[in-house]
Amino acid sequence: MSEDDTAAKATKRAARGTRSKAAGAAGARSKAAGTKTAQAPEKAPQGSRKSPEPQEPQESQKSQEPRNGRATQNSRAAQDAVSACATPEDLLGDWDNELRDTRDRRLPRIAGPSGLVIFGVTGDLSRRKLMPAVYDLANRGLLPPGFSLVGFARRDWEDQDFAQVVHDAVREHARTPFREEVWQQLSEGMRFIPGDFDDDTAFKQLRAAVDELDTSRGTCGNYAFYLSVPPRFFPKVVQQLKKHGLADPPRGSWRRAVIEKPFGRDLASARELNTIVHEVFTPEQVFRIDHYLGKETVQNILALRFANQMYEPIWNRSFVDHVQITMAEDIGIGGRAGYYDGIGSARDVIQNHLLQLLALTAMEEPAAFDAESLLTEKLKVLKAVRLPEDLGAHTVRGQYEAGWQGGERVRGYLEEDGIDPKSKTDTFAAIKLEIDNRRWAGVPFYLRTGKRLGRRVTEIAVVLQRAPHSPFDSTATEELGQNAIVFRVQPDEGMTVRFGSKVPGTSMEIRDVTMDFAYGESFTESSPEAYERLILDVLLGDANLFPRHQEVEESWKILDPIEGYWDAHGTPAQYASGSWGPEEADEMLARDGRSWRRP
Repeated sequence: MSEDDTAAKATKRAARGTRSKAAGAAGARSKAAGTKTAQAPEKAPQGSRKSPEPQEPQESQKSQEPRNGRATQNSRAAQDAVSACATPEDLLGDWDNELRDTRDRRLPRIAGPSGLVIFGVTGDLSRRKLMPAVYDLANRGLLPPGFSLVGFARRDWEDQDFAQVVHDAVREHARTPFREEVWQQLSEGMRFIPGDFDDDTAFKQLRAAVDELDTSRGTCGNYAFYLSVPPRFFPKVVQQLKKHGLADPPRGSWRRAVIEKPFGRDLASARELNTIVHEVFTPEQVFRIDHYLGKETVQNILALRFANQMYEPIWNRSFVDHVQITMAEDIGIGGRAGYYDGIGSARDVIQNHLLQLLALTAMEEPAAFDAESLLTEKLKVLKAVRLPEDLGAHTVRGQYEAGWQGGERVRGYLEEDGIDPKSKTDTFAAIKLEIDNRRWAGVPFYLRTGKRLGRRVTEIAVVLQRAPHSPFDSTATEELGQNAIVFRVQPDEGMTVRFGSKVPGTSMEIRDVTMDFAYGESFTESSPEAYERLILDVLLGDANLFPRHQEVEESWKILDPIEGYWDAHGTPAQYASGSWGPEEADEMLARDGRSWRRP
């Protein structure tokens, strides 16, 4: 080891000694105040989170105290605990963990000290997806030992009632096996705050709970606020967080807001909501959830295109005939009439999910795999999208009628509970788009989504052009279709390549065959749920898989003219439940000499 290396390590050891003394001093101050000092949690590697930028000192201690002006013992203890976490070297961003091996692919993905606050925690999304995802992350060792989960909802529950609800949800929906020791450690950090979003007292209790968890669990002031609530409540919740000092992180820590879709119902409302949210949180602090982007197959689009040589040369207008992106559901609206009616399939799915899939499929290679580089390339695609001149001929909306599905008779949309019999809300939408750039000029992208369709499936099909010349006679190729590369997003995640092959026998007959890749067969580890990946990314501050506000606004610019046309022209076409949509959708592709794939 060189003398310079020796001197550098000695300097680091001295700095660590200084940090230890600072932490001890913070603990002494807490004890002197008559409070319980936070026990230092087992620290995750510092590479798992970005070091915060240095901030200017607060003008007064008042900003660190509760808004009612009375600094409680919990608040003072929390400040001491956060100060002990945020050492000078953390703030300067030069902390170095000598125990971390840069070749270890697991360590950088472990979240540091942190907590998650879920608003609307009693909802279906929270019960089926969010709480099981938190447990699965803990079970995989990707959460810190002191991780805390706080629920906020209008229920008269105690902490133990909330813990029981989470326990039941985990038992029913978790992907990984239930382990009692993991559950016990996780449940110790669970708190519940009852109240409405207008209730100042409830938010004061939330502030006190956050301070208490900083001391008892060592969360270091790091919290993500997950808004699992109807969109109309987004402004109220973020304003309450600002009013009660919950949006402002103590020095050296972070606060983030996680917002579920839909983000607005058109461009104007999306911009208004962006303005409200950004008054409280900076754009870098806001994580807009699109759970499709957390799916392994969607992320594999980038890996397939940019890590392999065989696909990129044909990924352009010279070889691709058209692209179909389909998201089909075999269920109706269920009990979501209050949310769904007036929103419809296009706003619910095309504006976010399908346009994001389009952007990932069509984008150029990013300069790096980071949030800014991905945003740059996706925005180029969305800005280049061109709507068809005749929206009547190249867009279709529909509503499902009564029919047979899954062996039982089901009701039509207008017969569902809570739906106006004169409703024009679409339960099926299909649109044709083109991208005006050198790579994709003249290649149509067909997007469709719907409820009560043939089966549940989401896929992206890149359909290639036919061979320019065939030496075989027409009878030999009459059962040969077009080559295609198909990404199966759900279910049965994987990829299929369709191509022609000779049928065994004495005659020359060529028929379509497929070559399949399935995650379940190729890897020993099952694919994590999308919400597992996305919640972990929020805690790590990794925004790669989260749409930014610019993408949201560009998506609304694409969809708004279509929605405006539909509002002014007629009613949705009808289609039988269990079918693949209205006949008008088949006619839309037939005009272009094409047909929909049957997934």
